Amino acid sequence: MTKLTGQQIAAEKLDGWAYLIDSLRTRITTPDFATGLALVNAIGAAAEEMDHHPDVDLRYTTVAIRLTSHDTGGVTARDVRLARWIDALAAAAGLSTAREETAQLEIGLDTPHQPGIDGFWAAVLGTSLAGDEVRDPRGVLPTVWFQHSGDEEPRQRWHFDLWLDPAQVQPRIDAAVAAGGTVVSDANAPAFWVLADAEGNRMCICTWQERG
Repeated sequence: MTKLTGQQIAAEKLDGWAYLIDSLRTRITTPDFATGLALVNAIGAAAEEMDHHPDVDLRYTTVAIRLTSHDTGGVTARDVRLARWIDALAAAAGLSTAREETAQLEIGLDTPHQPGIDGFWAAVLGTSLAGDEVRDPRGVLPTVWFQHSGDEEPRQRWHFDLWLDPAQVQPRIDAAVAAGGTVVSDANAPAFWVLADAEGNRMCICTWQERG
């Protein structure tokens, strides 16, 4: 099964789903826990029939869903099919999928010495090394990745990378600026924007757009 590109996923017009890094994500608002549980059971039955299983988080009035194909490390046609099936199950229950409240957080560490420290972070977080990243196989903790930098250059050692659906970027930037922040750079937009708080602490807002 071939991993789909961001453009291919966008062409599928999955209006209730956001493509964030390597997965499709959605949130479904439910009137009560029992409705959410019934929906999760229906999704579970569909997943078993398809033999392709989502990550599902059931809360009192929301169901959050993540779809990815682990054998390719990204989104494939299987995920698109299951997303459409979940859309139909939600609609049958009088509910709908929504991308607006979805997000994925990564933490970046600027360092010239990744091989000397990555094992520590994998061990202390109880996670696993994967290239230039430390990943939680359970998907509970944010991924930590190491951005190479020189010994002498000034740097903010830790920064957040917040992945959003492209439609949510400008409202989030507007809210951040209204709260006292600044846009440091949009030179790499729409792949990412660099923002900072009033003290100069930086973070990036990222999307799938214009990436390889």
